This record gives sequence, C-alpha cells and structure tokens, in this order.
Amino acid sequence: MASSPLLIYLDDKLVPESEAKVSVFDHGLLYGDGCFEGIRIYNGRVFRLTEHLVRLYESARSICLTIPISIEEMEKATVETVAANNLRDGYIRLVITRGVGSLGLNPYQCPKAGIIIIASGITLYPKEKYETGLNLITCATRRPPPAALSPQVKSLNYLNNIMAKIECIQAGCEEGIMLNEQGYVAECTGDNIFVIKGGQVYTPTIASGALNGITRQAVMDVMREMGLQVHEVTMTRHEVYTADECFLTGTAAEVIPAVQYDRRPIGDGKPGKLTAQIITKFKELANSSGTEVYSTRD
Repeated sequence: MASSPLLIYLDDKLVPESEAKVSVFDHGLLYGDGCFEGIRIYNGRVFRLTEHLVRLYESARSICLTIPISIEEMEKATVETVAANNLRDGYIRLVITRGVGSLGLNPYQCPKAGIIIIASGITLYPKEKYETGLNLITCATRRPPPAALSPQVKSLNYLNNIMAKIECIQAGCEEGIMLNEQGYVAECTGDNIFVIKGGQVYTPTIASGALNGITRQAVMDVMREMGLQVHEVTMTRHEVYTADECFLTGTAAEVIPAVQYDRRPIGDGKPGKLTAQIITKFKELANSSGTEVYSTRD
C-alpha cells in the first residue's frame, strides 16, 4: 500500500481520504441501493479491468441505475486513481450508489448516482491459510432465489452474505458454503467453489445461484490451458464431502485451498497438489496481464 495519504475518487475528482464523504441522504447508505466491483492490481496492472467494468454496468442496468459516465471514462478514472496512490499491488473497490434522495424508497427521487473509487489493499483470510487451507461449514443462511434478486447483481446490500459470514465466524471457521433454496451448492460467502475428483474439476452452475466471478472465469481458463476438464454442474454437499481436493476463488480471496468441510477432511485434509499447480498458474497469469498503470506521484 502507498505510504502517502490515500486519495479517493469521489464524483469526478480525487480527494484525500479525510475529505471523502457521502451524504446521509444517499440511498447507497440508507438502503444499500447501488452496485460495486472489487478489482485486483498485480505488478502495476489492473487485472481484467474490462470484464469487471462490463459486469458493473450490467449490474447497474439490471437495477435501473444510470451511471453518469461512460465505461471508457470509468476505466480512465480507475487507472488514474490507482496511479495517484502509487500502487503496484493492491485492491480496488468501485462503488456506484443510487445517489442523494429523500428518506423514501423511490429511487427516481435521486437525480444522479454517486461514484466512489478506492484503491488500497485487502486481506480476506490470514496469510497462513493459503498454505494450510480453510475450514468450511454449511451455512444455514440460503442464497436468495433469482426471482428475488439475481445473483449476478453485485448489490451494495450484502446482508445475506454477511449473515452467513457471521455463522462461519461463530463456528470458528473462515468460510462457509451457501446453498440455494433447493439445497444445492451455490457458492461461499465471498467466493466461488471448485472441487477436484479423479483429476477432473467441478464447480456449481451459475443457475445454481453462483456469481459468475471474474476470478472464477480466469481460473477456468487457466485450468483448460493446463489440459484439465472443467465441468459446471448441479452440486450437492456430497460432492464436496467426497472430493479429492477443494479450492475457492474470488477477487479478494484470489485462489485458496479448503481442507475441511463440516468437520470432515477433504481428501487427505491437506491442500492438494493439483490445487497448488492451479494457484501457481493463476499467479503467473495475474502478474503478466492486465491494464497497465502509470504512477502520477513523484
């Protein structure tokens, strides 16, 4: 992370962190009304920036939220924010709020959406867990059905995931698997899930309630280049219990092994060899591709 004071992009200008403030009447605060993206910076490049921005604008379109600048302008603002903070490795949180309005629900009383871009760092799990692996539980909290809200919308209202995360923490685990209303595996509280069985890789379908993760897709590309067969399936807990290996993917999480599920060891209870190879290949991809950033600070 940068040693200089953090600069935040707030509605078309960069301001010091201490001055980055939003109105108490912003519907992003009042109702969780808005959408966001989390994006990684590796080796002076923003990883898969275009894909993240396309998803952001699709989320906004889905909830009838008009982003006041073009996708090209958003890309420029994102890169400039990273450069202004002199970051070569880190994390970007790009937030679109519904904007300032009344205390009522009506989003059409918010004349202009707010834009916030934070370029800093993030630590989702302890560093040692990337070596030893995560312990998972089944969360009682279910993923909402698509008829309520599409899992493809990265909404500012993350209460569903937060309640599931509380369950994990209270159970002494780092992460948990969330099921859909039919009882099939959807995803984890902040990650997509993959299992390996007999040298083949399986992950829940998007229709099961999983976010179509950018890192998920990048890892699937990497695995196919490695010659692995990757299957998107309707998955039950049984497939996780009996897997040889398991790992999770996400922008914040990156790629991390899981070694225990509901107190049952996954495979031999240690991070798998194939998982380690996939992690290595993903790191090679992440550190050699992306939208390049040029520092604007001396």
